[in-house]
Amino acid sequence: MFVLVRTSHFDRRLARFVRMHPDLRTRLAHVFQDLEADPFKPHLRLRALTGALDGLHAVSVTFSYRITLTLRLAAGEIILLDIGTHDKVYR
Repeated sequence: MFVLVRTSHFDRRLARFVRMHPDLRTRLAHVFQDLEADPFKPHLRLRALTGALDGLHAVSVTFSYRITLTLRLAAGEIILLDIGTHDKVYR
């Protein structure tokens, strides 16, 4: 079991994301539950990022939307950093 840690930046981005995509609230709730239970579930498509975002990871909310995060396996924490479209979270 992992603990989700939300940054203030993530909270602001999440509020805006939910306002713009109210239809994805249920999907987001399932993604957060699955991250807490096991971030390595195949449908989350967890992957390590490279380049300027080296050391970070990303999971899929839908085909178009991603969440970037930091995995701290030893501490049992997942630090949520950003949510948005593919292009916005990877810049």
